[in-house]
Amino acid sequence: MRNLLRISLIAGILFLGISSCDVLQEVLDTANTVADTPAKLSTEEVVRGLKEALNNGTQTAAKKLSATNGYFGDQAVKILLPPQAKIIMDNKDNTALKAIGITKMIDDVILRMNRSAENAATQAVPIFAKAITDMSLQDAWGILKGNDTTATHYFRQHTTSQLQQAFRPIMSQSLNKKLVGGVSANEAWNKLAKAYNKVAAFSASLKTVNADLTNYATSKAVDGVFKKIALQEKAIRTNPMERTTDLLKRVFDKANW
Repeated sequence: MRNLLRISLIAGILFLGISSCDVLQEVLDTANTVADTPAKLSTEEVVRGLKEALNNGTQTAAKKLSATNGYFGDQAVKILLPPQAKIIMDNKDNTALKAIGITKMIDDVILRMNRSAENAATQAVPIFAKAITDMSLQDAWGILKGNDTTATHYFRQHTTSQLQQAFRPIMSQSLNKKLVGGVSANEAWNKLAKAYNKVAAFSASLKTVNADLTNYATSKAVDGVFKKIALQEKAIRTNPMERTTDLLKRVFDKANW
């Protein structure tokens, strides 16, 4: 196509009888510039490229989180005990609590919560995929022109409630699933809370605890997905090596809009 453009321009010059070398060179330089300049992407191509990037980012985030230690081994998303359990953590060195093995119980609950989140993480993929498919043209352009985490912010605004509603039963099932040692996360938590409350009942300085582990863990698991997506989004915006297709390379180069 580029050679055809050059040939056409030269043929036109000859046809018009332009013989000046200077004029001929100027026209050829212009032809080369035009031929070597990529065509502007259409709106449809730009939006398609953005959605491709978002799909890749959400799938990568879910894959990382669903791997063994995806949550547990990553301090940025690792799920710790609920806020209501702070008093347990603050008093884990209490003699009576140490006597019943409170530290091992705490570690057990934390491990099982994170294993449950890892077990459920892949279920977020179709939810995000639908949100991306339903994204309007205006939303897509706003995301493309935004900052490093504009897409993540969009997902938080438009899918958090839906994600939690859809994610909760999956997380609940996972939290009740027999995992390490044939014990579920909920059973581990109830064992911890029951053991702690039994000691607290005979202490003036300790208060009993009660927390819905499913609601808490679901919220933290979904939040972990958003954190991972934010990292993927920032990478593809700032690191050319993350743009694995020609379309992505062109879409994230503003000169092509």
